[in-house]
Amino acid sequence: MKSTVSQLRKAVSAIERLTAQQQKELGTGKARLEASPEEVKKSRFSSRLIRSLRKRLGITQKEMAVLTGVTVGAIYQWEQGIFEPRGKKKETLVALRKLGRREVRKLLEERGPEKTEKKFRKSRRERIRKTRPKRRRARKTSKK
Repeated sequence: MKSTVSQLRKAVSAIERLTAQQQKELGTGKARLEASPEEVKKSRFSSRLIRSLRKRLGITQKEMAVLTGVTVGAIYQWEQGIFEPRGKKKETLVALRKLGRREVRKLLEERGPEKTEKKFRKSRRERIRKTRPKRRRARKTSKK
């Protein structure tokens, strides 16, 4: 009897922790991309599946990189089959599978537009021009 009661208490406390965490997430308004460890372990990702997931969600490589927390180069390498996602990144991809286009758009809006906008970098020539003073050409003088 005591062992059953202690098991039930543990289960209730685990459920209370989970609900407190979910209420905290709802209060902040930020949804997290999570999946259960069983789902992550069972899931398989090929380069073709990653690309088709991205296309199905209607997002760019940069937007997918923002959602998963990696670089655009990592997304490219996943799609080419050079590397495979592991750990938390694989977990976020499993969670992305469950979402539709609308939910993904909302997540991208929450993450902020500044992360999805392209930042333009000045060319090397433009940066050098600002640091160096302009050189004046010496006039050719003709000797008569």
